[in-house]
Amino acid sequence: MTRYVSTRGGVAPVDFETAVLQGFAPDGGLYVPATIPRISPEQLHLWSRLEFVDLAFEIISQFIDPAVMAADDLHRLLAGSFRQFEHPDIIPVVPLKSRPDTYIMELFHGPTLSFKDVAMGFLVNTVDYFLDRNNDWISLVVATTGDTGPAAAHAALGKKHIQCWVLFPQGMISDEQARQMTTLKADNVHAVGVTGCTDGGDDLDRVLARMFADDDLKQRLKLSSVNSINWCRVMVQAVHYFYSYFRVVEQIGEKVAFAVPTGAFGNLFGGYLARSLGLPVEAFILANNQNAALHRTLSTGRFTRAEVKPSLSSAIDIGVPYNFWRYLYFACGGNSAQIRQWMADLQQKGVVELDAETAGAIRQGFLSASVSDQETLDTMARVYQSPDGYVMDPHTAVALTAAEKCTGRLAAGTKVICLATAHAAKFPDTVKKALAPQGRLPGQAQHNTIENAKNLSQNMHIWDLPELASALPQAMQSAALYKP
Repeated sequence: MTRYVSTRGGVAPVDFETAVLQGFAPDGGLYVPATIPRISPEQLHLWSRLEFVDLAFEIISQFIDPAVMAADDLHRLLAGSFRQFEHPDIIPVVPLKSRPDTYIMELFHGPTLSFKDVAMGFLVNTVDYFLDRNNDWISLVVATTGDTGPAAAHAALGKKHIQCWVLFPQGMISDEQARQMTTLKADNVHAVGVTGCTDGGDDLDRVLARMFADDDLKQRLKLSSVNSINWCRVMVQAVHYFYSYFRVVEQIGEKVAFAVPTGAFGNLFGGYLARSLGLPVEAFILANNQNAALHRTLSTGRFTRAEVKPSLSSAIDIGVPYNFWRYLYFACGGNSAQIRQWMADLQQKGVVELDAETAGAIRQGFLSASVSDQETLDTMARVYQSPDGYVMDPHTAVALTAAEKCTGRLAAGTKVICLATAHAAKFPDTVKKALAPQGRLPGQAQHNTIENAKNLSQNMHIWDLPELASALPQAMQSAALYKP
């Protein structure tokens, strides 16, 4: 039976249902599978013929026992989770004419135009499935720097067992992203803008971490999370690596590279999981913006906490990428005591000095680059002005720029798949700055759902960061489905 353990090693192993509903492990760690299965080359060939939902079923079945969720229920939940995607392929892969052997994996065809929809719909549907079966309820709390919140809010709409709270740093995400949360009309979805977040999403993460560490509060409000700390999110994000791989290679077994715009490391951990399962990957290109949290770590072997500087690629403005702890756990051989010590070092000293063996292990199969705002704008303009005429959002541009910086370190002829994590319509100011400073936005940089939200009234809480820790639990208690 598949069991899940905490990266901090302070709790007994649990099943998939418990790991999903708890989000954070009770000891403050992150759940990971005790072992990662390995698929055979024969399975890889069989999977290459599958459409997206069927492929997702095969991969996710590796981590969910039928005793926890029956196969028919799993397939039904998956089918329902991707029904709202606009593109028939769910995740199309687009070759670039202007750059040989380079592809754009479009992850933004879901209801909120971001890659978070790829995993969020299934996660929230799964949570609701377990709650319905148990006649229970929870308070979902989500801290977002742009795309997670809208995806969670839309996925939770109308779910009778879920009260969903989405928090975002006021003024540090685009108005289009904020309106995807604040214009929703549902009694069970609550948007919260938080002022005074000098460290962006990291400030919110710290408040939520303290809430989850308070056992009494966690039990009373039935706290859970669908941030990328939730195992189900990163598990589902392994699927699109397989799916895109099958659509670009000439023969199964060929190795490719993936360029991933990276903030909290959740999407990239999904790639690591795919490679661990058996996907042939030459390298992952870790694409940071100017904050460069993990580019510094891979380059120096020092995991540091630094002040977050707002950038044009705001969704990856992260100073402490929390999912990196999952990667470090596997890189150090599952040494929970070491993870606990490193987490304490980061909290108390602001820096983790990795030992030489771990520093070398985390670089295996990884390249990295930091991309400035100007480089981001230049890449957006160049690709649009090329024969491709392709309009990309700033995060996708970060991935492509990093791929170009790292190409010389890949084997000749290696195909590179760049992850497009959001629709350009979510960042009109940046797109206009890059492509049309004196003119109109291209049609590709617009979307009807974004345009319609501009005319809707907003409904939200606004709290300053120092009052969040007390105001949020009070509001959650008032909205609780079942009062104690």
